[in-house]
Amino acid sequence: MARLLSVNVGLPRDIPWKGRTVHTGIWKNPVHGRCRVNRLNLDGDGQGDLAGHGGEHRAVFVYQIESYRYWQEQLKRSDFVYGQFGENFTIEGMADDAVSIGDRFQIGTALFEVTQPRVTCFRVGIRMNEPRMAALLTSSGRPGFYFRVLREGEAGEGDEIVKVGAASERMTVAEINALLYLPGHARDHLERALQIEALSPGWRGSFKALLQSERNGPSTGNAGLAPAAASHPASPGFQSLVVSSIDRESADVLSFAIESPDGQQLPMALPGQYVVVRLKPTAGGPPIFRSYSLSGPLSTERYRISVKIEPHGAVGEYLREHLRVGDRLDVSSPRGSFVLQPGERPIILLSAGIGVTPLLAMLHALAAERSTRQVIWLHTTRDGQHHPFAGEVRSLMSALTNGRSYVCYTRPGSNDRTGENFNATGRLSPSVFGELGLPRDADVYLCGPTRFMADMREALTNLGMVPERIHIEIFNGGESMTPGVVGAVTRAPHPPADEASAGTLVSFARSGISAHWNASRYGSILEMAEACDVPVRWACRTGVCHNCESGLVSGAVVYEPEPLDKPADGNLLVCCSRPTSNVVIDL
Repeated sequence: MARLLSVNVGLPRDIPWKGRTVHTGIWKNPVHGRCRVNRLNLDGDGQGDLAGHGGEHRAVFVYQIESYRYWQEQLKRSDFVYGQFGENFTIEGMADDAVSIGDRFQIGTALFEVTQPRVTCFRVGIRMNEPRMAALLTSSGRPGFYFRVLREGEAGEGDEIVKVGAASERMTVAEINALLYLPGHARDHLERALQIEALSPGWRGSFKALLQSERNGPSTGNAGLAPAAASHPASPGFQSLVVSSIDRESADVLSFAIESPDGQQLPMALPGQYVVVRLKPTAGGPPIFRSYSLSGPLSTERYRISVKIEPHGAVGEYLREHLRVGDRLDVSSPRGSFVLQPGERPIILLSAGIGVTPLLAMLHALAAERSTRQVIWLHTTRDGQHHPFAGEVRSLMSALTNGRSYVCYTRPGSNDRTGENFNATGRLSPSVFGELGLPRDADVYLCGPTRFMADMREALTNLGMVPERIHIEIFNGGESMTPGVVGAVTRAPHPPADEASAGTLVSFARSGISAHWNASRYGSILEMAEACDVPVRWACRTGVCHNCESGLVSGAVVYEPEPLDKPADGNLLVCCSRPTSNVVIDL
């Protein structure tokens, strides 16, 4: 007979961790007497990170005393207390390889349904004082599971756990856990999992992504876990390409056409992707990396990159002063997930300044296929002299049957004509969006200065746009994800304070930072990125969740610990990798 041994609750609190502060509800303490079970929580309980924990399908976390005993033996520990694993219900019986998703149980006067295995993160490692704990729980097949509350009530220590229903499609918690996190995602098992009505939406989405990947043919990596930023992986390495033309697009923008010196075909890019360029401005000096969107039509014969020449900008001025037709550039394969999506929904291409470049490639693709989708081109710049590609955009828009454009100049010149060169003086704003009657169901592609993108995303969301359809390209690093970390000060990326004087060079391409690897200081490339304030994404820090999966532009790494499932070829997991040669990472 299964029974409830302890009800454990705890409100989130701030704890120190590695020089930072983490807001977490991982510490739970036993409740004496009966406890009220509510739809989203137990009385007196809370979660610090509602993106990863809590909610209707993760209202109550359950862990078994049998797993306690297993971990006491494995970790040589004897200090466990109820709530040790952050669980709300410590139970006897109901092992993960015996309980199925969709099973229903009555405990006390409340009714519950099993919805998903536990998703482990770094905080369980803090609670257990064992950094590997997230990976150990997942790989062992003992993750525990979540309940959804079907009927509110009360529960307490000693209550019998009575099974009152089961899903028609039977897959255990352990099977579902392995299907997502471990190698070998059998199509028939994925199809079975998606038949389970009780399965939580997050896990359902992951299995749909895996199933679609299986249907698309052989692939590498885990499509159910890889973040959007890690999609469309490219082969690592640089190719030496020759500059075939240089064109001035505006007062401060130059375009460089580059192609293979021996006429070999180049990898085909997706509209919106970029390449990483490796430069060596000074003889014997360290390389410099910059990411540039491909701004021209899709081609396997040549790429076009367009560079804004910033005052005192080291790379832009170097390219303008030293690069000539016939010179060589080291260029990566096209990469990036900011790409034009197929479908029939309206498209809004929204940019400011040099942020126009990836959207121009999208516009080229739409014009080439004579798209009948509604396409709205929105752009803001200073004046006509600083308006690159103006004529090119007008020509491309004329090829679209449902295209319209609106351009704002913030400081028009004396020769700029309203209605001819631009539409209005000022900046794009919510009032302008309202006047234009932007379609609420559009896919929006947004690129420009950081402040501009933040303002535009807020304005579009307030207008009723679906946030998931607002796609943003960020070049100077990405959007970080550091779950639970609070009060952190955002700093511009910089070399580490304790950089080694020689040895393996680690370069973060988007952030423009290169430094020598310090093996005595860093356990992973993630730790080095954090020391440089490079924006990073992570959750488990042990090779489980793949949130940290990023592009490996060049070089090679080794894993310690080994990830449960490898990233896609051309990508790496920064949380558990170390460089074995000079590496360039797409961060």
